[in-house]
Amino acid sequence: MKWNIFSKSQFSIPKSQFLNPKSLMLNIVLVEPEIPNNTGNIGRLSVGTESRLHLIHPFGFVINDKNLKRSGLDYWVHLDVTEYQNVAEWMAQIKDKSRVFLMSSHASKSIYEVEFQDEDWLVFGKESVGLSSEVLALFENHLTIPMSPLIRSYNIANSVAFVVGEAKRQISAR
Repeated sequence: MKWNIFSKSQFSIPKSQFLNPKSLMLNIVLVEPEIPNNTGNIGRLSVGTESRLHLIHPFGFVINDKNLKRSGLDYWVHLDVTEYQNVAEWMAQIKDKSRVFLMSSHASKSIYEVEFQDEDWLVFGKESVGLSSEVLALFENHLTIPMSPLIRSYNIANSVAFVVGEAKRQISAR
């Protein structure tokens, strides 16, 4: 079936008709996101990959910002998203802290050196500075995405896509 991405009718399809039988649910966490377009793109990615999105305040924008909605298009209504007032409130929801993976360009272990599992938590920091040293100190699993030494970091939306794609590839291959 050919889909027109701007057609409202595509959203009336029962969820059971497009879920993968091997579907897995990853948890994508954005700590203090600053740029609405990035958050909107990550929200759209979350819907497309059937992942949950967790947003930790403070934000650099309001959640109803037109740029956020534009980046997420019509998909935002289908997003499984939870907002937290701070890191402590989010941490209270985590059952197994060994399955929390913090992304940092300073980490020595690559995303390709870990075995991801269903329900893992993939944590990304704010666009300008990444995760704070205080947040990094809360968990032991720090990962990096290999990159050329010619750049400091990837755009956060691209980073989330890299990590979610690798995690889903690993999990579906088992």
